Amino acid sequence: MSSPEAVKERIVESGALAVLRGVDEDDVVPVARAMSEAGVGALEVTADGTRTYEKLAAIDRELEGTDTVVGAGTVLDAASAQSVIDAGAEFVVSPHVDPEVVTVCNRHGVLSAPGVMTPTEAVTAIDAGADVLKMFPASTVGPGHIGALQGPLGDVDVVPTGGIGTDNVADYLEAGAVAVGAGSAIVDYDAIADGDMEGVRETAAAFVEAVEEARGE
Repeated sequence: MSSPEAVKERIVESGALAVLRGVDEDDVVPVARAMSEAGVGALEVTADGTRTYEKLAAIDRELEGTDTVVGAGTVLDAASAQSVIDAGAEFVVSPHVDPEVVTVCNRHGVLSAPGVMTPTEAVTAIDAGADVLKMFPASTVGPGHIGALQGPLGDVDVVPTGGIGTDNVADYLEAGAVAVGAGSAIVDYDAIADGDMEGVRETAAAFVEAVEEARGE
């Protein structure tokens, strides 16, 4: 398993973290392969559905040898964090701050990204040992909130998630985000329902291209 520093480097390098929510077990492996081929550097399988751990393990096997990192999202407590880590998650994302989740991640050398909105939550996460701060839901506060957090706290790594698409991803990156998380803007659920993996790949590639253009790459 890669170190938290290496995983963070890959997420930052890619700039795009795709949130796979509610993808059926039969579809999740070909979807993950298509996303990886499109240049998505990080895949987050949410732990709020069924057979999350089997999905993680299957994706991990499928993408072994690629530079795409695979983690778990919507991890709400320490027991869930332990389970997804046991299944092979290389990073753990939460919608909130739970210091016990961060502690489990630190114990196992896995990147943690708790969800924050306020400076108090950000400081709590940093003090617990979080590696990255997930600003969530980003659409509620907008790109300017990144600077509002970084102002008093310094150069913290912020990954906004929620309501980010190709039309506004540049605003968040220019505001100081090290990467962005996205769901339906990067994961084409209609194409998945049709079994159209080329469509999945094209939608993901368009988002990756938008990130690269925003960065001047």
